[in-house]
Parts: sequence; structure tokens; C-alpha cells
Amino acid sequence: MSAWIFPTTADAGMRVYAPDFPSLLVEGALGIQAYLLAPAAEPFIQRRPRHSGEWRVRSKHSPHDHAMLFVTWLEEILYRNEVHQQWLTEAHVRVENNANGLEIVGQISWIDSTDIEREIEIKAVTTHELTVSEAASGEQVSGGHESVPDFLGPGWYANVVFDI
Repeated sequence: MSAWIFPTTADAGMRVYAPDFPSLLVEGALGIQAYLLAPAAEPFIQRRPRHSGEWRVRSKHSPHDHAMLFVTWLEEILYRNEVHQQWLTEAHVRVENNANGLEIVGQISWIDSTDIEREIEIKAVTTHELTVSEAASGEQVSGGHESVPDFLGPGWYANVVFDI
């Protein structure tokens, strides 16, 4: 996984690195769920039957903005966990760009999350300190926090803060 959680004042942040934007979305989804998950729940997840389907996500507020699409995607992950009891286990995504904006089209494997023990609750994905950007080849991006490594481009990175 290429996602690291870091503390902020009364909240928690996550830095994500990936070779391309669709991979950044997948790493972000896996990172937010790893943060939510109680350690004892991991073996339980591995034994659950899988379901699959297509998830489509578009940012209504800024339909052409990669950063807002990233936030909307993470909000969708939380929503599906909490409302539909769908815990994402694997994702293959592509991002389509048309006149209506950017849209994530994901082939998703998920399990019923009714009995999954969570360590923490995330109230919201915020835009505080939000960064979603592409790093050029050879560009070094500072981790910004002691527990987060630096990143050397090319690739994409994101920084997002959760209200907990």
C-alpha cells in the first residue's frame, strides 16, 4: 500500500503516492479503509464471500477538478461502508473525461461490512490541506511529516485530511 496516515490538530491526514491518477484513487480507497479497520478484523475480511459491481463517481461541485474527484471518491467509499455495508476489497478504475467532467468508472469487489470491526470513525473527508498533483520525472515531493516518506516523481500524490 502507498498511503500513510499522519496526525493533525484534532484530525488525521493521509498522504498517498501512485504512478498514475487511477492508481492514486485505488491507493486512497485502500488507505482510508486500512485506517478505519480494527487490527483484529483483517483475518475476518479474508474469509468473507466477495461481491462485484461497477461503481461510477463524479464530482458535482467541480466536475473537471482531479482534487475534488479524489475527495468525492473517498466520500463514496465511506458512504458505501456506512449506508450500504459495502467494504471495498479490490478495485480496478479508469477515469473518463467528457463534456460533463471527470468520472471514475470502477470494477469493484466488495464484502458485506455489517460485522467488520472498525477502529475509528471518519466523520468527513475535508478539503483542508488538500493537494492532488502530478510530480514530474525526477521531482522530489517532501513527505511533510515524520512518518511519511518523500516521493520521487514521476507519479501522482495526494494529501487529504479527515474529520474524526
